[in-house]
Amino acid sequence: MKNSCRTILLVEDDPAEARRLRAMLKEEGSRDLELTHVGCLCEAEAWLAGQGLAGQLVDIILLDLGLPDAHGLEAVRRGHAAAPQTPLVVLTDLDDEALGAQALREGAQDHLVKRQITTPRLGQTLRYAIERKAMEEALVVQMERAQATLNCIGDAIICTDIAGNITFINAVGEKLTGWSRQEAIGRPIAEIFRILDATSRDVTPNRMEMAVAQDRTVYLPTNCVLIARDGCEIAIDDSASPIHDRHGVTTGAVIVFRDVSAARTMAREMAHSAEHDFLTGLPNRLLLNDRIGQAIALAPRRQNKVAVLFLDLDGFKHINDSLGHPVGDKLLQSIAKRLIDCVRDADTVSRQGGDEFVVLLSDAKQRKDAATTAKRILRMVAKPHCVDRRDLHVTASIGVSLYPDDGLDAATLIKNADIAMYHAKANGRRNYQFFTPAMNIRAVEQQTIKEGLQRALERREFALHYQPKIDLHSGAITGAEALLRWTHPRLGAISPARFIPVAEDCGLILPIGAWVFQEAGEQARAWAAAGLPPTTIALNVSALEFYDANFAANLCALLDRTGLAPRSVEIELTERVLMRHSESAAVILRTLRDSGMQVALDDFGTGYSSLGYLRKFPVDTLKIDRSLVRQIGTAGDDTAIVTAVISMAHSLNLRVVAEGVETPEEAAFLRARQCDEAQGYYFSRPLPAEQFTKLLATGIPATGGLRRIRQVSSVSTAIRSGYPAADNVGQPMLIK
Repeated sequence: MKNSCRTILLVEDDPAEARRLRAMLKEEGSRDLELTHVGCLCEAEAWLAGQGLAGQLVDIILLDLGLPDAHGLEAVRRGHAAAPQTPLVVLTDLDDEALGAQALREGAQDHLVKRQITTPRLGQTLRYAIERKAMEEALVVQMERAQATLNCIGDAIICTDIAGNITFINAVGEKLTGWSRQEAIGRPIAEIFRILDATSRDVTPNRMEMAVAQDRTVYLPTNCVLIARDGCEIAIDDSASPIHDRHGVTTGAVIVFRDVSAARTMAREMAHSAEHDFLTGLPNRLLLNDRIGQAIALAPRRQNKVAVLFLDLDGFKHINDSLGHPVGDKLLQSIAKRLIDCVRDADTVSRQGGDEFVVLLSDAKQRKDAATTAKRILRMVAKPHCVDRRDLHVTASIGVSLYPDDGLDAATLIKNADIAMYHAKANGRRNYQFFTPAMNIRAVEQQTIKEGLQRALERREFALHYQPKIDLHSGAITGAEALLRWTHPRLGAISPARFIPVAEDCGLILPIGAWVFQEAGEQARAWAAAGLPPTTIALNVSALEFYDANFAANLCALLDRTGLAPRSVEIELTERVLMRHSESAAVILRTLRDSGMQVALDDFGTGYSSLGYLRKFPVDTLKIDRSLVRQIGTAGDDTAIVTAVISMAHSLNLRVVAEGVETPEEAAFLRARQCDEAQGYYFSRPLPAEQFTKLLATGIPATGGLRRIRQVSSVSTAIRSGYPAADNVGQPMLIK
């Protein structure tokens, strides 16, 4: 016997047979062999238990299946239970060979027929039994290691035989399917692994059968779900591959699958985020363009038009700046809900960013359908929005373009609707405008102006002209209104009426306004240093400048830099600017007045024209708009209005200045009604600083100009006397 078998336990109740076997083993030639003989299974169990406690294990057990206390397979089972790791060879009589075969199925390594045992065969059988047991143990260790590995990975794994019955399922597979390993093994895979298409709800083809039939790895279609044992649906993806034996024969399949519910949810959220506005949940530019394209593709078949409405909020920026972005965001969400309520389910409301929205009417039968929707939107947006217990008020300006009239693709339709929207803003806001080709020309011009404005300051293309204010009683110059002029290097002189709105729209009015203030302040200081008569300098202020957080502080800094007396600076504001946010305006005006500066209400008669508001706003001067002055001398109510305005303003201790005075009749009428001051081409057009400096030194030519007021009776006489005719003067703000 070789060294691989040193200790043997023989369980045999026949002493003679035990002696014969001992002799054979000695004949085998192993000097270190130890043979322990017991006569029954109880003794064997006791001996093995003692050996186990002592840490000494037997190499092999020879077990007779005809013992007095255990017979047949019972003996095998008890022997295994007593020494589960020890190889077992059973001894049978000649007529018990069938029993020996059953013993092998119970785990015995081999069996010998007593009367047929030879010395060589005994030694060989024992060696092979020990080797097979060692190989089995190694295989078990490998299988346990493999199973532990499969249970530790994150993917679920199911193995089947060639018939499609489950032979293995790991822990993740148990968890996802809801079937335990004991319950799943042996069952058809179709019963355990039920897969449906999430959209159609159809059962998907058996991937295991496909992998075996095609002898390749196959994958689940996208958007499939596993129906677990409890009926829950789990989004999965999987692959099925054939299993081959050592000869390359397909013996089954292995399916690897994983829960992708979280990944699919994230993918859906990412896809939604890519196409929707994060604040309002509305479709963004990308999705809007796609839907416009779809609507255009369907329009010929439906014989309809496609309408695009570009909407921009009026007054949103001030709310956002003054009350904060959280309030502004909630206001935008309120706007979004109202816009959705204004359209049909087939239409699309999109947020383009900021306070801009686009509405797609995919099935507009005719032009008036778009007009009806635009009116509804204007009405709904203008209603108060309750945000954080505040009633917020905004309005909208809307531009409308139509397919195929105004464009054949989404980009063109949106661009043209945007252009029309700016025309709606220019026409007083809170209205809608349909796109016309002429607007496109205007838009190109506006873009050219905008590009030129970007560099106008650094190129020193701006200049200030000054128009005198005249005391109607003494004829003296009392002040100068600073008016901005721009000479473009290619386009030449550009009217303020064309470039000021563009500057306001793109925010350039702030640096331009700062330059105007600085230039005018330095000029006023130069006049004072030259000993010229004291002159008040009037500065027109836009809404963006006035409501800027640093407006008052910047003006005070200007006074410090130039050394100007605060009383020599007059800020001119239109009614529209003040009424945009009346409460904030009143606070800012009080700050200016407290610093010593004067405030004039410009263009009175073109806006709200309510003297009641004059009590609310701390102003010093009221300027009558030239549109009222022009009516002087004609029949009608406007002459009476001018008279009433002067009288009521004086009752409120306000100085009154008439703008746009162009004829001696107008000057005479105003002087007769005790109007304090006037300005206009009758006295002087706006002049460059050098010419205005001479005018300050000499005064208005022949102060008798005021005497002529009583002498000249017609415009023609005034022109012959040397007074210039009207030429677009007296316009609001810097546009004069």
